[in-house]
Amino acid sequence: MYLGVDIGTSGVKAVLVQDDGALLAQASAPLPISRPDPLWSEQNPNDWVAATDAAVLALPLDLRGRVQAVGLAGQMHGAVLLGSDDKPLRPAILWNDGRSFAECTELEAAEPGTRVITGNIAMPGFTAPKLLWVRKHEPAIFAATRTVLLPKDYVRLVLTGEKASDMSDSAGTLWLDGAARDWSDAMLAATGLDRSAMPRLVEGGAIAGQLSAVTAARWGMGRVPVAGGAGDNAAGAAGVGVIADGDALLSLGTSGVIFVATADFRPNPARAVHAFCHCLPDMWHQMSVHLSAASCIDWGARLTGRDVPAFMAGAEAAGVAAGPELFLPYLSGERTPHNDPHARGALLRLDNETDPGRIAAAVLEGVAFAHADGIAALREAGTRIEQLAVIGGGARSQHWGRIIAAALDVELHYLEGGEVGPALGAARLAQIAATGASPADCCLRPPVRAGIAPDPMLAEQLAPKLAQFRAAWPALRTLREET
Repeated sequence: MYLGVDIGTSGVKAVLVQDDGALLAQASAPLPISRPDPLWSEQNPNDWVAATDAAVLALPLDLRGRVQAVGLAGQMHGAVLLGSDDKPLRPAILWNDGRSFAECTELEAAEPGTRVITGNIAMPGFTAPKLLWVRKHEPAIFAATRTVLLPKDYVRLVLTGEKASDMSDSAGTLWLDGAARDWSDAMLAATGLDRSAMPRLVEGGAIAGQLSAVTAARWGMGRVPVAGGAGDNAAGAAGVGVIADGDALLSLGTSGVIFVATADFRPNPARAVHAFCHCLPDMWHQMSVHLSAASCIDWGARLTGRDVPAFMAGAEAAGVAAGPELFLPYLSGERTPHNDPHARGALLRLDNETDPGRIAAAVLEGVAFAHADGIAALREAGTRIEQLAVIGGGARSQHWGRIIAAALDVELHYLEGGEVGPALGAARLAQIAATGASPADCCLRPPVRAGIAPDPMLAEQLAPKLAQFRAAWPALRTLREET
């Protein structure tokens, strides 16, 4: 029995998985987000700890007692600044925080080799620019900072007393030499830090500590090992067997990601494609990242005064390309391919016939169009993608899947347990750590419960709106720059 815990943005999910990969139980606990200023997005690190505790304790006690190892997955890029007492000095700055845009330019000027070393263009979502912002705007806090951890690794510190991180999560900091799988002294120096502020690095399936006696007693477990774990996207990939060169997935969570496993390090920063380490040894991955995906569904439901099931039902009833409405899903800025934290969403081409159903249809289409831009950037880099395994909360809607398959011209595979997401991969990494088994034996592809091939007629219906979508963003950006 293995426990996987995913420290997400909107909540923490905990799952219990058998040796054969079968999911036995799951529980979750919500998390609040603070946005005290424009572009800001923060959380209290101790809220993650409390939510992790609540989610684990909601699992059956008799099953918890059989856990052999724990794996952690988590939201990437968050900056947790700790003082000499290992306590947070300020709220964590999250992955969807856009305040450090100017610092990205400063970072690349300070270290011109940034894109070569890290494989990525500097973006405000990444961790390193956040530290430059703190150094500039909160110098006393920067001076007091002794350790910088990622979200899941702060939870690990509380659970085990160990400061450790895995390669996949650490690759999203801009402090990791992606090809070498090691901290880059040059990138650390460019932000006024050195290795003493960094956790030790381990592979995702390596043992990174063990539960403290206090945590083990509270959870009703032994002092079992805790695996290195993974960033949420790499963990999601491990959970559904996306571990070989060319394997790919689509994650429809709060954010949206197209993830492709690669046997070598293949950066393409010019198109804002991410190139990171995988959570498995000698593997890497490429990603297109969209900061708003399923979160747009929540936004649209609030806007129209409906709950999410009614909102989705309204979209399906309205039909595909039902009206002229266009939705640009840049509610928190955008990464691939625009790299613009100041990008904002828009609902365009409304008329007297616009109703909640047509708005819902436009929202689903808009998120699909953003992913079409993302897969185009990956394909421009020479990556071939013909199938995508679908994971995350958005995987529940096959109507949305038909729209996405047509817009991306790719076949979607819905896997059993795919909606569990990164927590499942964290449990599989725990199994590797506890047993020494190979990733090929543990990270198996779940059975396909449904498949959606791209519908040529649907693609033809969507094509004019996709063209309008792509024309709308440059026009809106120009309007923003002129005001």
